[in-house]
This record gives sequence, C-alpha cells and structure tokens, in this order.
Amino acid sequence: MGLESMFGSGVVTSKLNKVINWGRKYSFFPFPFVTACCGMEFMATWGSHYDVARFGAEFPRFSPRQSDLLMVVGTVNHKIAPVMKRVYDQMCEPKWVIAFGACASSGGFYRNYATVQGIDRVIPVDVYIAGCPPRPEAVLEGLMLLQQKVDGEDVLDRSKPSLVDGTVYSENNLVHITPPVNTRAEAVVDANENQALHKWQGLKSRN
Repeated sequence: MGLESMFGSGVVTSKLNKVINWGRKYSFFPFPFVTACCGMEFMATWGSHYDVARFGAEFPRFSPRQSDLLMVVGTVNHKIAPVMKRVYDQMCEPKWVIAFGACASSGGFYRNYATVQGIDRVIPVDVYIAGCPPRPEAVLEGLMLLQQKVDGEDVLDRSKPSLVDGTVYSENNLVHITPPVNTRAEAVVDANENQALHKWQGLKSRN
C-alpha cells in the first residue's frame, strides 16, 4: 500500500519520529536518586526476577551525563532538593523523570517544614508511581506508561530548556534553595504568621 508498493518485500517504510522514539523507549539509562526506604523496592525491582531488561532499562547509570531517566526514589527534603536539581540539570536532553513512591510524588506522610511536598515543585515529572513503597509490578507499569509517552512524542518537542520554575514551601525563613550549577536562583520570601514562601526561578546564566 502506498509507498511500500514501490519497493520489494524486504523494505519497510516508517517515519523518522517513530524510529527515533522506538530506540529511545527501549534504551532508558536510569539514574537512581535514592534517599529513603523505597530504595529497597527499587533494588528488588531491578533484580533478575522481574527482568527489567524487557524494557531496556536494566543498566542504571550513576553519572548524570550518561543518564536520560531520573528516578527519584524516596523523600526529598529542602537540603537535598538543590542536589536533585543539579543532577537534573547535568543530564542531557532528552530526559525524563519518574517520581518513585508517595514521598517523591507528594511528600507522603511527611507533611512538615523539612520535606518538599512533591518533587514536581522543583523539576518536571513525567510519571508518578504511587505506593509506600510501590510494588515492583507498579514500577513496571510506570515504565510502560513512560514508553507510551515517549512513543507519542515529537522528536523536536524534547529539545526544550531544562531550566524550570520551582516553588518550595518552608515553615521558617532559614531554608534557602541554592542555585544549580548553570542557573542563578531568585528567592522571594513572604512572611505571614511565621510561614515563609520561598519561590525560586531558574534563570539562564550570563556568559
């Protein structure tokens, strides 16, 4: 049919987007940013029993520059949030983020001054995996959902700036978000009955 009728049986036609996305969705290189107890379930999921190699994500990388999938596993507090943002900024495009578990997705049951109430206040998130901790089956489903998302993306859509706006809530005015490596941070503090709202916005550094 169509273009394929012009060639022999050994020729398959496709769109460049489909070919590139097919390669991307089966070659994730995850960076496990593990901070808490969900790390035990992460290690169980990446064991031989669940065969993550089916999804092409069996080789975690511990260098941000060699990774394209940031998996935030566990609780993120205000002290570790700048480190997470720095790791995200050091990753090359295209890149994706998975919030692994309730604490990474929404802060979990740590509704206090020290915990970031969801990593999407700091970096963009592609897939949220619920659970405390999530079962390996849920993690595999999250990987498949990410594959579906990657498969439907336009190649040029992922070539966007990695600098995003973020909002971090704090109970006092002593908590500050330090700027990532390649950005300047702008902090605005609004004190209201001992409640401080810290807003920081990533801005392009001046060369």
